[in-house]
Amino acid sequence: MKPADIDNIATWVVERGLAGDGEIQLLHSFCERCTAAGLPLTRALMIVDTLHPIYEGRVFFWAGDRPVDSPVSEYGPRSEEEDAHGWMRSPFYHLMESGLGELRRRLVEGATGDFPVLEELRLDGQTDWFALIQRFAPETVIGEMDCVISRWMTARPDGFSDADLDALRRLVPTLALAVKSASLARVAEALVETYLGQDAGQRVLRGKMSRGVADKINAVLWYSDMRNFTAVSDTIASDRLIPLLNDYAEAVISSVHSAGGDVLKLIGDGILAIFTHSDPAAACSAALRAEADLRQRLVDLNRRRTDSEEPVSSINLGLHIGDVFYGNIGSKDRLDFTVVGQAVNEVSRIVAMCRSAERDILVSPAFREALPEAERKQLVSVGRYALRGIGRAQELFTLDR
Repeated sequence: MKPADIDNIATWVVERGLAGDGEIQLLHSFCERCTAAGLPLTRALMIVDTLHPIYEGRVFFWAGDRPVDSPVSEYGPRSEEEDAHGWMRSPFYHLMESGLGELRRRLVEGATGDFPVLEELRLDGQTDWFALIQRFAPETVIGEMDCVISRWMTARPDGFSDADLDALRRLVPTLALAVKSASLARVAEALVETYLGQDAGQRVLRGKMSRGVADKINAVLWYSDMRNFTAVSDTIASDRLIPLLNDYAEAVISSVHSAGGDVLKLIGDGILAIFTHSDPAAACSAALRAEADLRQRLVDLNRRRTDSEEPVSSINLGLHIGDVFYGNIGSKDRLDFTVVGQAVNEVSRIVAMCRSAERDILVSPAFREALPEAERKQLVSVGRYALRGIGRAQELFTLDR
């Protein structure tokens, strides 16, 4: 590669990194530009850990000599068995543990015995393997994200030249910085959506973080909790309590999300969610779809837990619709993005009446009235109830199953 080509590609990487290109787009376009400038790349990958409740990191692939099944792969925490038989025998593990900044292996017969995967690559026609690691300063490490690892290969008979390797040494750190930037943006999005909810998280990322700033919205309010949770939790070992909560929270949250709702808060065994739509009837219908989905998930969950001799429970649900304030509540040092208002208080009182009414779902008169006529016919009255802290008794309704 000519020095001018290296400078042009480095400039391009900076521009695209600042523009916010994703990791796949960065890697693929980088490789295409390098090969067009004479660097004999045939395959490349980049690895970066992340901060995510499920995935530990992501691998991005590019191949110029064959189709790529998937340009990205996400991996979870490695088990001890996987560490012993896979990761700890890989050249990447050796590179990380050695403290070196790079590792090269010419893929010729007899020279790949220390790493079995390299012999597979040699048999696949690759001739040279070169890896680089860009480590982050300790104070910039987030979770397991402490470096970017990259691997570059060629099938040219005589492998990479010294000039080829120098070009990669010059260009890859800039690419790694752009990939780190894209991955950090992904981490921020995952964190706020995991802990605040999808809609609230996106609002925060768009800059709605000022204390006291809230929008008045009309929303269907979903408040659910586990039936007899206190009694169940008193009878099981503490190490079985968290899996119990996780199983039932997974059922509720998945149902809400599948119907287009947004979960705002988990309060012990309770879950607060909202459904919003320009048409209130559509929001109410979505909440009932989520409820139907939830009941089926609970059937499957309780069957599985019973087969495993684990305690089972069910979910009580209150539904209401009304105006609420949606935004940042708290102090200057600790904010919560949630909904507040009389309607929130009412829905929490409604779900508390499920035990007295001996029903697993209760809805308010306002929710019933907002439903389309056909769905309104599914509801039957369970009588009038005085809700604690609410100034008037209300007629509550349940589904006629």
